[in-house]
Amino acid sequence: MIETLINPADSAERRAEKLLTIAEALMRRVEQATDDSGAAYAQFQRAALLEDQVRERTHDLGRALDLLNESNARLAEAMREAETARQNLSSAIETVQEGFALFDREDRLVMCNSRFAMHMPDVHAQLKPGLAFQDYVAMVSRSPHLALPEGEGAPDWAQGRMRRHKDRHVIFNVRMTGDHWVQVSEHRTADGGTVILQTDVTDIIRAERHERGKLLDDQARVIRATLDHINQGVGIFDAEARLVGWNQRLGALLSLPMGRLRIGASFENLFTRFRSEMRLGEGMTDAALMDWVAAPGSRPPLQFEARRGADLILDVFAQGMPDGGFVFSFTDVTAERAALEALSRANETLEARVMERTLELEDALAHAERANASRSRFVAAASHDLLQPLSAAKLFISSITGEGLDKGAQVALEKAQNALMSVEGILDALLDISKLESGKAAVSVGAVQLDRLLRTLADEFAPMAAAKGLRLRVVPCGAVVESDPAYLRRILQNLIGNAIRYTAQGRVLVGARRRGAGVRLEVWDTGPGIPEEAQDDIFKEFHRLNARASASEGMGLGLAIVERACALLGHPLGLRSEVGRGTCFLVQVPLSDAGAALPLPAELPERRSGPVAADKIAFLVENDAELRRALGLLLEKWGMTVLEAASGEEALALIEEIGILPDLFLVDHQLGEGMTGIDFVTRVRAAHGTVPARLITANRGWDVRAAATSAGIEILYKPIDPRALEAVVGRL
Repeated sequence: MIETLINPADSAERRAEKLLTIAEALMRRVEQATDDSGAAYAQFQRAALLEDQVRERTHDLGRALDLLNESNARLAEAMREAETARQNLSSAIETVQEGFALFDREDRLVMCNSRFAMHMPDVHAQLKPGLAFQDYVAMVSRSPHLALPEGEGAPDWAQGRMRRHKDRHVIFNVRMTGDHWVQVSEHRTADGGTVILQTDVTDIIRAERHERGKLLDDQARVIRATLDHINQGVGIFDAEARLVGWNQRLGALLSLPMGRLRIGASFENLFTRFRSEMRLGEGMTDAALMDWVAAPGSRPPLQFEARRGADLILDVFAQGMPDGGFVFSFTDVTAERAALEALSRANETLEARVMERTLELEDALAHAERANASRSRFVAAASHDLLQPLSAAKLFISSITGEGLDKGAQVALEKAQNALMSVEGILDALLDISKLESGKAAVSVGAVQLDRLLRTLADEFAPMAAAKGLRLRVVPCGAVVESDPAYLRRILQNLIGNAIRYTAQGRVLVGARRRGAGVRLEVWDTGPGIPEEAQDDIFKEFHRLNARASASEGMGLGLAIVERACALLGHPLGLRSEVGRGTCFLVQVPLSDAGAALPLPAELPERRSGPVAADKIAFLVENDAELRRALGLLLEKWGMTVLEAASGEEALALIEEIGILPDLFLVDHQLGEGMTGIDFVTRVRAAHGTVPARLITANRGWDVRAAATSAGIEILYKPIDPRALEAVVGRL
């Protein structure tokens, strides 16, 4: 069979020879066969296929043998290189000046050079590859060449050395016999092994020791020079309380003879001399001082004062040292104490003067506060006293009908009405500036609908602008802002009024721009402009840029009120102006999150003609006869029947007497000492139910407004505007 004919151990030539023999035999069988079925040819085909397979296997086997021979050659080369590298490494570590040793990750010695353990020949002789690190440490700890630290045995040293071996990097010095020193540096390799370097540092340590000795000598000289240079007396004592150092200043301050200041002198002897010349200050006794000196171990710092005679004061400070000794220092503080006493006397004098000036300032402040309060009361009282006749005058003029008067009388009547309105504006401005300056102005901040406010201002100032031939344009804005409606309206009134007053021709534009979380209200005019150097002055009281403006056009308080009102509300105020082209005032107001807007100050209706409340009864409770008479005439002109009383008590008695309840009560707030107008209305409503009533007052303070609101009473402020009164009567 073929398996027996082909032997894998044969050479390639032998296998080729056998295959040729097999092929020849098969060919002979084919030629000799007489079979018509083709079996001989089939056998020939199988023989040819077998020959191809044998040839392919032979080729693969030859290639495998080549690869094996190449690998064997490379392995041999690698082994030669490894041996060469090992020899080079051994040569390299042998050239290192330090002792070198390598331990593997199992803490077994791999190799070392001849300098490793150079100072321990007994250990060096036993350094063989495979030696365990622990055995190496044990040999070192028992070596007679190792100088063990005092009080430490070989097992203790070996245990400590093994603890250090656990760290990745270790450097320490080991003392050998014969005053030799070896620095050991141990490092962990990447594969977990350990490299140890041993360096002889004997010369370095001896040199350092020599230099340290020289340094100590130098330091001793420096310390001595320093002690002699300082202005303090210093004494240094050892743990036995014996003098070991001092300076010349010590003897001078303590009056000690030079013979007593010597090395080894005891503190007790020096203290005896010290006590004969000095007396200790408060808090220090002889026994306490000696106890401190004799105390074992560490001592807390000690400080006290000592006096010699009447001229010398010493500040004494003592402090312990780590070795059990202590240091005393004596400082002459005589000049400092004298300066402190002088300073104390000066402080007492200064405090007395400061107290005197403080009392004077307090008196001046109290006087100023009284003057300010007096001024506020004066303004309030004066405004009330002025508004009373002003109201009466306006009401008297309003009660005069224009029918039957000639044209000149009608013109005079109109001018008188305008003059009274100018006086009313000035008084309102004075009241506003007084409240803003005194800090007593109260605000009610809430949601304000800008569209309503701007529409009201447009209606209010349109006639004034038309009279001067100016175009007034107010741009609508539907935003709701957070402000006090009364003060915001007053700010815009003053700005628009000023713009119209000082603009000779052109136009005035009022609008609003959204800026982030707020709205910027802007008032533009085409007036003369404001020079930059005058832009700060225009906000001062009674300052008018155009000095030719008449008093009827204002007293220069409008912008002062605007600035203070904006500061009170927290609304930033801005100004842009160009001389010859015009001015723009800007007021930044925050947007409101609230849904409902606060009501604006009451808008005045148009004047009516003819009776507005015929057959209605009005009850006037007013202690000012002239104002009462003027109100009565105006109400009677409108067709009402008028009842009058000068006090609340008189009015209550009259109601009881006639048994008729009027349709409207007009009640002055200040009726005298008996009761206020709010008290009167409250008593009437308690007795007769809710009746229409208005409180008449010139007091625009928050307390009166809050009390009236709490009682459910609306207010008519003096001077009473006939149109506002007509609106109240018209609602009946």
